[in-house]
Amino acid sequence: MQGQRDAVSLSRTESDALGRRRRGRNWALLAALLAFSALFYAIAIVKLSNHQ
Repeated sequence: MQGQRDAVSLSRTESDALGRRRRGRNWALLAALLAFSALFYAIAIVKLSNHQ
């Protein structure tokens, strides 16, 4: 297709913008995974403390 550009032909500014978006998504994914693991940790602590 004529309108699509290959990743190789991106300009410097387009490449920088793509990298910033990718880093932003990575940070968001990290935050979501940490929140999810903290939730499971908290649930485990509450369940263990109720059994005693």
